[in-house]
Order: sequence, then structure tokens, then C-alpha cells
Amino acid sequence: MHRPPAEQSSPRDVSAFLQRAKNLRRFQSGRPRLIFAMDATASRQPTWDLACELQANMFQATEGLTSLAIQLAYYRGLGELQLGNWNTDTQELARQMSEVHCAAGRTQIAKLLRAVLRQQTSAQARALVFIGDAVEESSGSLDELAGQCRIHSLPLFLFQEGQEPRAQQVFGSMARISGGAHCPFDGGSAQRLRELLGAVARYAAGGRAALENRPDAGARLLLKQLSTQSKD
Repeated sequence: MHRPPAEQSSPRDVSAFLQRAKNLRRFQSGRPRLIFAMDATASRQPTWDLACELQANMFQATEGLTSLAIQLAYYRGLGELQLGNWNTDTQELARQMSEVHCAAGRTQIAKLLRAVLRQQTSAQARALVFIGDAVEESSGSLDELAGQCRIHSLPLFLFQEGQEPRAQQVFGSMARISGGAHCPFDGGSAQRLRELLGAVARYAAGGRAALENRPDAGARLLLKQLSTQSKD
């Protein structure tokens, strides 16, 4: 029994398919990208659930803008550093975060920034959000890495939980050097943090104009921070 010959694609069909694939890759790679990084050491455990909730909600503020691609990153324990895949599904990101548990260890901010900088040439992320409460590393090394972030157009938005003096000093310096912002918060300022995180997401998606076009409380606070940093 002879089977009918398989239908062959014409050169035009093949060309159209390849063009669609090329356009899809261009669309995906052209999406604005934001890195969301967190300290997942033991000191963060009391507020970890809050951080997960805030992350799940922060990107709602980008409605009407080009969809962001998000990379979840965190460090914990004895030298563990995780950088996830780029993802546009905020529910999936929230699920991933719900599976992360804090583990005792020292801060690894320098290791995080080095890993991020290695991928920046291809990733071209527009901003890095970091949530942490302490710094146990050389401030000089972190300032140098913040300078590298500025060279690679990656401003650092450092959200400090609590009022630890050294963290405040180091985070402030890193934000100034990188061209980003430093904002402290505590358990009683969840709404303020949510607004600021949403503003950073809009900044990553649409630049400074996105903040100026939607001047809510978070946008005003972030614009004030950015203006202050630019004058230093």
C-alpha cells in the first residue's frame, strides 16, 4: 500500500515561519527586564511572607505599559546564590518565591552583583531591586560594583528593612553611585514599600517618563530620591 507523499512546505512557507520565529525572539528579547533580588538569610524570616506578597502585587502598577520580564534572585545559607529564568508570569514568580525558605548565613551582595553583571551584556536589565536588612561585606568592594552597575546602565534600587546604621550608609552609597535609590522601610510601612516597588517596576518598563506621567505617591517618592541622588 502506497502512502501519499507528504506535503512539502514551499520556500515561501519556510521563509514565513522563520520570520515569525525571528520576530518572536526579537519581541521577547526586546521586553524591558527587571531583576528582583532578595536577602533570604535567617534575619529576614519574620518578614519573608510580606516580601512575597509585595512582589506578587508590585507589577500591577505596570498596567498599560510593555510587559516586564522579571528575574528572581536570592542568596541564603552557606554561599548559595540563585538566579532564576526571565519570566513574565507574575503568578509563576509568586509561586517560585513561596517555595523559597530562609537559611542562616552571611550576606552575599557582592556575589550577587558579580553574577548579575556577567549576564548584563546579553540581558540588558533596566534596573535591579534589592530587599535586605544588613551588610557584612566590604563597603569599598560594594561601591566598586555599584560603579560597574552604573557603567552597564543598571541602577540599584535598594530597599532596606529596618534602620541598621551600616546598612543605611552602604546602601545609600551604592544607590548614589549606581544612579538608583535607597529607601528604608519597616513592618509598619508595607503600603509605602508596595507603592515604591510599583514605581520602580514602572521605571523599568517605561523610564522616568512613566513616573512623571503617573505621579502617584510611589512615583513622587521615587522621583524625589532620583533627583536627590543626581545632585550628590
